[in-house]
Amino acid sequence: MKAARIVIVLVAFAIICPFSNVQGQTLSKFEHLKEPKISTKEDQKMLVVEAKGDPNVIGGKAFGLLFQLYYSMKETPKGPMQSAPRARWPVSLDSVKSEWTGFYALPVPETITELPKHEAQEGLKASLVVWEYGEVVEILHVGPYNKEEPTVRRLKDFVEKQGYEIAGDHEEEYIKGPTMYGKGDPEKYLTIIRYQVKKSKKS
Repeated sequence: MKAARIVIVLVAFAIICPFSNVQGQTLSKFEHLKEPKISTKEDQKMLVVEAKGDPNVIGGKAFGLLFQLYYSMKETPKGPMQSAPRARWPVSLDSVKSEWTGFYALPVPETITELPKHEAQEGLKASLVVWEYGEVVEILHVGPYNKEEPTVRRLKDFVEKQGYEIAGDHEEEYIKGPTMYGKGDPEKYLTIIRYQVKKSKKS
């Protein structure tokens, strides 16, 4: 699975909110994920924009609509209380990227039951969905998206050694990355890579 090839143009809010502090302080928040970790995560209601196509081409448009809708909702937390954006791909990342279907998302309060009125560009579809979690494995990737593959491999090796197996889609949470002002320093990008897991029948 070549997660290293996932390169997405993120809009500014995806990066500067809520983690607008300096690099050292930001990294310290996720120090515990430098090594793979299995934990339990609660299900989360999400505002999701579905988009088919190469993330390099469609990702910016998907995140644009996502943040447009999020910021037009009165109930969503803004600023320091806002969560970082996420994305899921329910496909093999070795497949042709133009055939990928991506789900670009932000957590929203349970009280939100309908979307604001909007006009989505062709190929984009917004919805409110509950993302299931349960047991998950996570690791923090520090650096460019095109160098994620070794991190993903470490994560999967850890899962197997712990007697688990992957039970969900490839998910990424974008803590720090490019902004509307430019790509910044890719060596300082922070991405949480996450999978749902379950006990292996072989264990």
